[in-house]
Amino acid sequence: MFERLKEDIRCVFDRDPAARNTFEVLTTYPGIHALWMHRLSHVLWQRRLLWLARWISYLGRWLTGIEIHPGARIGRRFFIDHGMGVVIGETAEIGEDCTVYHGVTLGGTSWEKGKRHPTLGDRVVVGAGAKILGPITIGADARVGSNAVVLKDVPKGATVVGIPGRVISKRDEEERRREVMAERMGFDAYGLSKEMPDPIANAINRILDHLHTLDQRVDETSHALKQLGADVDDSHIPELDARDMEGLEETVESHPEETPRQPGSGAG
Repeated sequence: MFERLKEDIRCVFDRDPAARNTFEVLTTYPGIHALWMHRLSHVLWQRRLLWLARWISYLGRWLTGIEIHPGARIGRRFFIDHGMGVVIGETAEIGEDCTVYHGVTLGGTSWEKGKRHPTLGDRVVVGAGAKILGPITIGADARVGSNAVVLKDVPKGATVVGIPGRVISKRDEEERRREVMAERMGFDAYGLSKEMPDPIANAINRILDHLHTLDQRVDETSHALKQLGADVDDSHIPELDARDMEGLEETVESHPEETPRQPGSGAG
């Protein structure tokens, strides 16, 4: 249990640059409080203590402004940024590493019993004010823009905006490869894509492509040397240390107008 709590706190630091210390997160982040209260109410709901589960959910809504039905299923490392006005329905299902911003609704469009609410795949980002309605599926790595109204299934890796929601782009294998390389380095370029041209982003993308090629060649060389009997450690890219990250932050802060946030991001 304590490991899950630590995981929840770590994911706040990973996704919110405004988070300064653990005490601040524990005492002032309603998304964390709502998630923990939901876990308690969900356990009670599964044990058929329905009224008590709903009462705890209601108390959580009163304290945090976030309404999560006890029946909703939520994966690990779920992050609600700001949180006010978030509504998650009874049959909603949320994968791992998902992020939603304030004003998001995962709602239903029918009064019939059964599956009425959306299913979110892993690593989905839902922007502020977005409404995802009905028993639809949002594919893994998809992004829903702020104030979008989504009524149909969304494919993996797609970006959806507008009313009604429409797909404006799909992340290709090249962009996904860059993201994986950036994650290994401990660096996030805020999801910059082809639709948001930026000289710094282009430079970062070229560096990531170059690192990917070097990584492949080092692996191939290491494998060949091992076949010849050499004792070679497996290659890996170390995470950036604090000094490296400070340098990156200074670069980004010196060009604020050239570093757009990912679709649907809330305030820091």
